[in-house]
Amino acid sequence: MSEEIRPFTIDIPQADLDDLRERLSRTRLPRQLPGAGWERGVPAGHLAELIDHWATAYDWRAHEAELNAHPQFVTTIDGQDIHFLHVRSPEPDATPLVLTHGWPGPVVEFLDVIGPLSDPRAHGGDPADAFHLVIPSLPGFGFSAPLAEGGWTLGRIARAWAELMARLGYARYGAQGGDWGSGVSRELGRIDAEHVIGVHVNYLLTFPSGRPGELDGLGGDDLKRLEALDRFRGELGGYMAIQTTRPQTPAFGLADSPAGQLAWIAEKFQEWTEHGVDRDRMLTNVSLYWLTNTADSAAQIYWEFAHAWSMPERSPTPTGVAVFPYDIAPPVRRLAERTDRITHWTEFGHGGHFAAMEQPEALVGDVRAFFRSLR
Repeated sequence: MSEEIRPFTIDIPQADLDDLRERLSRTRLPRQLPGAGWERGVPAGHLAELIDHWATAYDWRAHEAELNAHPQFVTTIDGQDIHFLHVRSPEPDATPLVLTHGWPGPVVEFLDVIGPLSDPRAHGGDPADAFHLVIPSLPGFGFSAPLAEGGWTLGRIARAWAELMARLGYARYGAQGGDWGSGVSRELGRIDAEHVIGVHVNYLLTFPSGRPGELDGLGGDDLKRLEALDRFRGELGGYMAIQTTRPQTPAFGLADSPAGQLAWIAEKFQEWTEHGVDRDRMLTNVSLYWLTNTADSAAQIYWEFAHAWSMPERSPTPTGVAVFPYDIAPPVRRLAERTDRITHWTEFGHGGHFAAMEQPEALVGDVRAFFRSLR
C-alpha cells in the first residue's frame, strides 16, 4: 500500500455552488403548529432566515480560501483516503498535536484555534507552548470520502491516526478532541501510549455503571449533570437513535435538500451551545457536508459505534479535561476517573459543545496549560 502524502486544495466546482443556490431558492418550508418553538425542533422562521442568508449573502469562496490558507494533504491508510491539514509551527521544537473533530463539526471547527496553537508568539503567547498541528477529517467526513468500506470504529480510526503521525515523522505527540474526537483521542492514547504524551478532551460522557453506592455523596452539581445526561439520551437524542440504527434512510433527504441538511445541523448549534456560533462559520460547516455529499457517510460513525460498543478500557495516558457548562452533558469527575488517568481538570463558566468555535481563547489556554505540565 502506498504511503504517499499528496497535496490537496479545495476547489468546489462553480456549478455545484450554482446548484446549491438554485435549490435553496426553491425551498418548500413545512407547515408548523402556530407558536411552535424549539421544544418540537427547528422553527420554520428561524430556518427561513438562515436559508436566505446562505442563498444570498454567504460567500463560500471566501471560506474556501480560508481553509486553503492552511496546507492540506490526502494519504491512504488502511484502504481509506484520509484528508488532513498539516500546520507546522514556526517554532522548531513545537509539540506535535493531532486535533480530531466530531459530528456535526468537520475540520472547520478548528479554524479559530490554528493560529494561536501553532504560533503563540504571534498571538501574545509563550513560544514554548507551540504545536505542530495535524487536523484530519474523520473517515466519511468532508474530503475523507467516500468511504471505501464499513468498520471504521473509534479504535480503527485511532490506529489510522497513529499511522498518520508515524508517517509524518512524529514519534512523540499529543491528542485533542471533542465529541467523536474525544473518543478517538482517548483510544489513541490507549493504543499508542508509547508515543502519545497526553490526551486533552473538551467532551467526555460519564455513565454510572449501576454499582451499589457509586453515586453516594455526589454533590448537587454532579447530580444535575447526570440529569442532563438522561435528557440527552432521551429528549435530545432523537438524531442519535436514527443515526445509530438507520443512518442511510434520512440521508436521502439530507443529500437532496440543502434546507434539510441545514436544519439537521443548525438544531445542534442551537441546543448544544450557550449563545450559538458565528453564522457564516456554521454555514461553512453545513456547506462542507452538502458540497461533499457526506450526510450518509459521516453518520456511519454512529452505526459503527453502536454495533461495536463496550465499556471503555482504562487509558494509561495522562488526560486533561476542559468542562464547558453548556455542553450536552458535562462529565462527573468521579466517574471519569474510572476510565481515564485524569491529571488536569478545568471547569469553565461559559461555553458549550463546540468549544473551539465558541470559546477558542479558553480552549487554547487550557490545551497549552495541560501540555505544558507534561514537558
